[in-house]
Amino acid sequence: MHDWLTSIHHDGSPMYVGAEALDFGSQVTIRLRADRDAPIEAVFLRTCPDGEETLRPMHLTEEEGVCRWWQVALPLQMRHTSYRFLLRTQIGVRWYNAAGVVGHYPTDANDFKLLADYAAPPWLRDAVFYQIFPDRFADGDPSNNVCSDAYLYRGRPVHASPWGAAPRRELGAGEFFGGDLQGVAQKLDYLEDLGVSALYLNPIFTAPSNHKYDVADYTQVDPHLGGDAALIALRRGLDALDMRLMLDIVPNHCGATHPWFVAAQADLNAPETEFFTFRRHPDEYESWLGVASLPKLDYRSERLRELMYAGSESIMRHWLRPPYRIDAWRIDVANMLGRQGPSNLGHKIGRGIRRAVKEEQPAAYLLGEHFFDGTPHLQGDELDATMNYQGFTFPIWQWLTPATPEPREHPTADQYPLSSAETAAQMRTFRSAIPWQIAVQQFNLLGSHDTPRLRTILGGEVARVGVAATLLFTYPGVPCVYYGDEVGMQGNADPDNRRCMEWDEQAWDHDLRSLFQHLIRLRRTTPALRWGGFQQLYAAGDTLAYLREAHEERLIIVARRADDGLQSVPVRQAGLADGTLLREMLSGAESHVVGGHLPLVGLGAVGAQIWRGV
Repeated sequence: MHDWLTSIHHDGSPMYVGAEALDFGSQVTIRLRADRDAPIEAVFLRTCPDGEETLRPMHLTEEEGVCRWWQVALPLQMRHTSYRFLLRTQIGVRWYNAAGVVGHYPTDANDFKLLADYAAPPWLRDAVFYQIFPDRFADGDPSNNVCSDAYLYRGRPVHASPWGAAPRRELGAGEFFGGDLQGVAQKLDYLEDLGVSALYLNPIFTAPSNHKYDVADYTQVDPHLGGDAALIALRRGLDALDMRLMLDIVPNHCGATHPWFVAAQADLNAPETEFFTFRRHPDEYESWLGVASLPKLDYRSERLRELMYAGSESIMRHWLRPPYRIDAWRIDVANMLGRQGPSNLGHKIGRGIRRAVKEEQPAAYLLGEHFFDGTPHLQGDELDATMNYQGFTFPIWQWLTPATPEPREHPTADQYPLSSAETAAQMRTFRSAIPWQIAVQQFNLLGSHDTPRLRTILGGEVARVGVAATLLFTYPGVPCVYYGDEVGMQGNADPDNRRCMEWDEQAWDHDLRSLFQHLIRLRRTTPALRWGGFQQLYAAGDTLAYLREAHEERLIIVARRADDGLQSVPVRQAGLADGTLLREMLSGAESHVVGGHLPLVGLGAVGAQIWRGV
């Protein structure tokens, strides 16, 4: 008999949580699916209203092919409702939560979660982001290019390099190539043709470095990026194409040239001194990772909170208003914000930023950078999402990256690839720790300005890049492409990963760009990828397979990093009966379910497929 436990499934998608809206006081229908032959005798929904356990009997409502469905009505009596399932079976009691099936009583930590009255940014469902490092994307106005006397960066004049030259490590953040917001605006036709619908720009506020995380003025766009007028013009251009804009802000620290810090260093009694933590005035102070040019901001200061986000004229509110009307904020190093030794205000500041941003623009997207476990900030009262490095990026890298003979540089990076089972387990761990409403907003990426480029990580192998891209656009969450990855650009660690965008089409990998275009179009138009659920079907050998399902359709995604001899993947636990015809959406190949399995017609040794029921 097949493993019926793998057929037990529930997630937060509309197939399983039926409601017009998750409003406080309303009632939702909770559904559970299992195999028709599963030896289940009874199912109960376990909740804990007001701290007391409640078990609601679920009713067997229908048999559909190889599936049986149970459901029950659940009133939303709390803003945050956690639940799991109790199954009485012929082999004993089993508990099922977002982390899977267990035979013991689990903690509440991995319960399924519903957020009542949670206002998700409605435009995110169909969004595909494109990340741009402004100095390196396109030089639209050479007249505003940096010259050597424009700034001093860490006491040395900055350097202007010719467009397309290799970034020089010895110049670091003091090297400029002339990219600007006018260049971005001039390339909107390229971005529209690629299919993306939202831009994420690295910081654009006035600062002496090329990356601008050492901000000198939060209230002005850097003149060498075109100034405020260029941002207004870009906003208009994006509006014409119905595209969104996310800016990057650094509330954790500012630059040493910021007037706040200059005043605090000059006078210990200056009002701005409370924005910083001086161990010995004026030259010993808390900074980001000990970097003297990035003094850390101290959020014990109420006035700092007012200026940064809380006040009616705060910095974060300012850019959400006309004429800029940005649609989203990316919070740099959100994992460190408000945290400093014994002072841990991270969640307090996070909730405060959310209140201010949503009050100003309810549909705004609030994203936090977090390289580690950001799930405590993803429970509905702080961030809408984090950059999903641990829940997506890193496990995909570690699954696809070939083994190396030497240990990798960072102690947490294994020289051997992650197994398929462990890859699926890591992704499930981070998915199960947050509400589904948040999981579908997570910011999924395959690389950024802080990492080597994807193709370089994967040893230059374009086939592996294609597998990674297929996973990016079919996994729950909001996908983001780092500029140039779609044409096959390479690059090692900073600054090599920040090369100028390649605009010579003869240097592009056109097949790769076409694949990105196709996948982006599928992501933005296919119901199962836009709002569908997720079920892991297979994770062994060198193959991963999962289901994305909506009322309208079911998709089976299969990804393979090497030929492991697998001829078919199990799909009965996805509810697909024998004889079901599926068509592969990238090649047009067709296959029928046989013996509960889908034969993998046409799958290469390294490749990915998207099968759709016909």
